[in-house]
Amino acid sequence: MATHTQKQVSVLTLSTMAFTACFAVWMMFAIIGIPIKKLLGLNETEFGILVATPVLTGSLIRLPLGMWTDKLGGRIVFFVLMLATVVPIWLIGYATEYWHFLLLALFVGVAGGSFSVGIAYVARWFPKNRQGFAMGIFGAGNSGAALTKFIAPSLVVAYGWQSVPHVYAVAMLIVAMLFWIFTYTDTTHHVPSHITFRQQLAALKDPNVWKLSQYYSIVFGGYVALALWLTKYFITEYGFSIKTAALMAACFSLPGGVMRAVGGWVSDKVGAHRLTWWVMWISWICLFLLSYPQTDMVIQTTKGEFSLHLGLNVWVFTTLLFVLGLCWAFGKASVFKYISDEYPDNIGVISGIVGLMGGLGGFILPILFGVIVDLTGINSGIFMLMYGITWVSLIWMYLTEVRKVPMIRAMAATEVEPVK
Repeated sequence: MATHTQKQVSVLTLSTMAFTACFAVWMMFAIIGIPIKKLLGLNETEFGILVATPVLTGSLIRLPLGMWTDKLGGRIVFFVLMLATVVPIWLIGYATEYWHFLLLALFVGVAGGSFSVGIAYVARWFPKNRQGFAMGIFGAGNSGAALTKFIAPSLVVAYGWQSVPHVYAVAMLIVAMLFWIFTYTDTTHHVPSHITFRQQLAALKDPNVWKLSQYYSIVFGGYVALALWLTKYFITEYGFSIKTAALMAACFSLPGGVMRAVGGWVSDKVGAHRLTWWVMWISWICLFLLSYPQTDMVIQTTKGEFSLHLGLNVWVFTTLLFVLGLCWAFGKASVFKYISDEYPDNIGVISGIVGLMGGLGGFILPILFGVIVDLTGINSGIFMLMYGITWVSLIWMYLTEVRKVPMIRAMAATEVEPVK
């Protein structure tokens, strides 16, 4: 009979493995979408819609999955979810028309809903003072985006893009079986049966939930969008091959996933608010620098024309992406530390709502990226858009949290102990 500690370790380990597999599948079109784009003659907007389509269903289903997890338990919901994706993943290898890919991508996208299942399932196995770290380790499954960038390009080059969905379908089936065998159910983690879905959805009226959703739309939605887009960005902006471009893009995806565990630990130590505030500011600086397009200027001087080139070389660009990925890993962890602190009895539903809104950011942003590039021809326009979104988060956080801190401290300092 396994001890409680052994169950905690097993649930966390297998849940993280399952989430990594699901996220790798969710990001699959970031790689296979490039040869499909060439095969079908797609423009940038059509490519954006293709890579973003799985994110749509993965986002929309997060809320009901979070509710079912609260009611039924994470083990059964996670297992069924993984099995449901195996056949659609396999069939992608036989698709030939644009609408075939879009339809199958909708079904495959269900894998992205695994986050709201796993985060609630894992959190309830750990005490409050360790939940941030546990959720951070689970969230490190975001590194599935980097895993896809390491594995999929090699499969594409060696065996053709059709091999990627076939390998991924088999891998998903194996992971699902391992998950079922080595995880556990604890019925005390389920919400009481008398609590209705309508009562759970009352959280939608809470403005604080919408604020957390805004934070998550950039730290997670932006992460997903760039994970989908950056391989193509390196190809078009710097002229790399698909394998080299994917490797460079992994410099963003890998820290953005793996370091989430560290972000969870830091959230436990310094608090969700302080960590999120610094994440937003550093992101703002990185996105400002990344936004500057490659520019050639001719300056008229007293000695004639002086040519000047301004723009980020590939190494500076990649370094900024690495820092940005690191920040967003911490930010993803800190947002869910907010949730575990403020909504301990409703984690599944709140994480479903916040995850849904963050995921919708990951769906909408790649489409907007394609529109921006089609209309302007400026690749770095995608970073200009995210720079503006980060401004919104900073302003909202300042007005609702930062500005209140000195007032709260002043009130505490002037409190007079009542006379007994």
